[in-house]
Amino acid sequence: MSAQSSQHPSDPLPDPSQGTPDASQETPDPLAAATEATKSLHGLSTELTARVPQLLEAMRSVGTGLELHSTLDRICETAAELADARYAALGVVDTEGRGLSDFVTYGLSPEVARRIGHRPDGKRGLLGALISDPDTVRLADLTKDPRSAGFPAHHPPMKTFLGVPIRVQGEIFGNLYLAEKHGGVEFNDYDVHMVRVLATEAGIAIGNARLYEAATQRERWIDGSVAVTTALLSGGDADDALSVVAEQARRLADSAAGIVLLPAEEGGMEIVAVSAENAATSLGVVIPAESPVVEHLLCGEPVFTDDASSDPRMVSPHTSEFGPCMMLPLHSGGRVLGALVTPRARGGRPFSESERTLATQFASQAALALMMAEAQRDRERLAVFEDRDRIARDLHDLVIQRLFATGMMLEGAQRRSIVPEVRDGVGKAVDELDVTIQEIRTAIFALQQGPAEAPSGLRTRVLREINMAAVPLGFKPAHRFLGPVDTVVGELVGKNLIAALREALSNAFRHADASRIEVVLDCTVALPDGRPGVRLEVADDGVGIPESGRRSGLRNLRRRAESLGGTSSYGPGLGEDGGGTTLVWEAPLQ
Repeated sequence: MSAQSSQHPSDPLPDPSQGTPDASQETPDPLAAATEATKSLHGLSTELTARVPQLLEAMRSVGTGLELHSTLDRICETAAELADARYAALGVVDTEGRGLSDFVTYGLSPEVARRIGHRPDGKRGLLGALISDPDTVRLADLTKDPRSAGFPAHHPPMKTFLGVPIRVQGEIFGNLYLAEKHGGVEFNDYDVHMVRVLATEAGIAIGNARLYEAATQRERWIDGSVAVTTALLSGGDADDALSVVAEQARRLADSAAGIVLLPAEEGGMEIVAVSAENAATSLGVVIPAESPVVEHLLCGEPVFTDDASSDPRMVSPHTSEFGPCMMLPLHSGGRVLGALVTPRARGGRPFSESERTLATQFASQAALALMMAEAQRDRERLAVFEDRDRIARDLHDLVIQRLFATGMMLEGAQRRSIVPEVRDGVGKAVDELDVTIQEIRTAIFALQQGPAEAPSGLRTRVLREINMAAVPLGFKPAHRFLGPVDTVVGELVGKNLIAALREALSNAFRHADASRIEVVLDCTVALPDGRPGVRLEVADDGVGIPESGRRSGLRNLRRRAESLGGTSSYGPGLGEDGGGTTLVWEAPLQ
């Protein structure tokens, strides 16, 4: 059989690309779609009819599950089995329709995929041609097709090829590619029939998975907004509030960092809060006012880029480490409070339109919460000042006047007394009253001043982290304090302890599947070397720490403790027979 493009059998099945329902219509019923797609099988050859059960089983397999990426993996595997192909791939077309945003493969070992390196972007060669002209393509030898651009180094040889477009609600989602039919033969008409029917069902499954993913994403971002609002409105200083915004943004956007910038006094924007592996290296960096990005952000306009390392608008030296990036203004009520930046690592997946929309909404909610928190703190300060004014007035109008009157009475009594000892004693009492009146006047003066805000105590910050964690957990962790934690724990140790608590509670929420968590903060312990220290214990009854898996969170906790001269470890938890995990983090008091 010679190489053929867009070749169809003499009695083809209905083309999935024709008559596809409009995007505004309801998602078609899978059973109805299967019936419509297979009704023309009647009267066809015995071979094709015999493969109908295999096709129906493949359609059932594709429609199982709702997670999008696993659905794409399942489609590739099912298509390869259905057409007896050695390799299969599914290229997801990007939102602009000019290339591929994702490329899922089947049949390539992890070692081969690693040696090949970068996956195709779909902007050239046969894959690019199928994006610009989405139609069924069948080739006996794809290397001889003029549209072929060849294979990268280490790519396995491929000759026979079958490409079928996948549509989701009338729009091209991507293309399904099959190569190297077993036995060295070409893909036949029956393979084309089967794969095109499977592509129809795949479009329905992908549509459902997209809806589920969108709903799940929205739920996560809403939960994150609630956590940020709860943290900001629970009181505390501004630095802690901005750190919460950065931490939540990083987690929700699945980015390499979460960064909050505020307008700098000398112009431009200053990095004031960072959630990242090496946060300390970025804090305090000022992005100059001449930066085009700063100009957009201060005007309340978001900035998106697919590669921060090569974007000429990015002038910060740290941008060379990042790829896709969202820069969102924190503005509310016509006022720009700052900006929120969520960059991914170089080569990372670009942010989708839905992610950009959700992140923009999150930034608006965070800005509103910041304004509400600022207004709440202003009201609290005003209430304190008003109360101080009242106390000052009472001291001046009532207490001092009474003390003065008492002094006058004592002076009169002193003059009338004939006993020298009594006159001396009354005189001393009058002198003491004069000193007391002067001290009260000094206190009145101090009350009428605007004292600088004192930072929140460690106990308050711990309670705030526990209250914030209660939102995603669905329950409030128990807590216990031992010793005067607000007075003996140094500021540097306190900040690192709060970060360790936040990491431990985040791990318990994301991985432990716990129903009970206990937090104990003890500042009466002695470290192994005899120094007085503070110990944080976070225990849960969850699934425990698996033998294999990422340990980046635990490494971060250990590094924080060791940088202060302390330690971090974990052991059995609160569950039956020690089930779950107990994290222990220790550091010297100062």
